[in-house]
Amino acid sequence: MFKETKAFSGFSVDNLQKAKAFYGDILQIDLSEIEEMSILQLHIAGSNDVIVYEKPDHTPATFTILNFPVDDVEKTVKELKALGVKFESYDLPDLKTDEDDIMRGDPTVAWFTDPAGNILSVMQS
Repeated sequence: MFKETKAFSGFSVDNLQKAKAFYGDILQIDLSEIEEMSILQLHIAGSNDVIVYEKPDHTPATFTILNFPVDDVEKTVKELKALGVKFESYDLPDLKTDEDDIMRGDPTVAWFTDPAGNILSVMQS
């Protein structure tokens, strides 16, 4: 039934303008806005667009909603921290980050949140 359908993903935020500034200005993702519908379209390279919509009773996702493959996690984390992005620190039995907020291994991953509290990651394998 959906074999030939090009599906796309979406997620909610509590403030579309903060999301627009974060995803467009800080993460430098190409985006467009459908103002009459209060929707942002994130134009992810090599993928279908992801939609972001404002939801008054938004609850942040408790899982990673977007993973960004990068060549160098440590460099990317430093650059994002310099822009004010705060990274998550984990100390769980199967999930531990170091003093740089990076879980090193295969893959090497660091998690951060958008202004609405949704979890994102940068990873390299």
